[in-house]
Amino acid sequence: MHSFSYRANALLTFSVTILALMCAMTSLSDNLNSPSPSSQIQILNINWFQKQPHGNDEVSLTMNITADLRSLFTWNTKQVFVFVAAEYETPKNSLNQVSLWDAIIPTKEHANFWVQTANKYRLVDQGSNLRGKEFNLTLHWHVMPKTGKMFADKIVMSGYRLPEDYR
Repeated sequence: MHSFSYRANALLTFSVTILALMCAMTSLSDNLNSPSPSSQIQILNINWFQKQPHGNDEVSLTMNITADLRSLFTWNTKQVFVFVAAEYETPKNSLNQVSLWDAIIPTKEHANFWVQTANKYRLVDQGSNLRGKEFNLTLHWHVMPKTGKMFADKIVMSGYRLPEDYR
């Protein structure tokens, strides 16, 4: 005859095994989703473009950010972290990324949005490399699931240029 503790251990082990199996199936079901988010970013104004006293360039922008990220949400999605980054090349670095704005999208209902904002974080270059510089604005997102691995992707929007002179 088996003791009470042996039976409790067997029941607990079986329960944890079933829970792990359900979590694995949930995580794998996200692979069936093929999201198709869309986004558009428009620069409305360059608020200022100046050289800081220690020689670095600094830019403040006003942007319209429009995005439809509803397709990223499944029944396994907890939230989506989204951010806009300016990406450009300099002689020193082949890729410079500066985060300009970010947000946490908690639900599918909040995933279709339009925001008019100045950059939340300063766009500063180490040096004076930004005058006349072409750059991309990239919308990055990280989907945080309830269970399973987090995945990330992005939409790159090109064709932006900073002015030749400081303002």
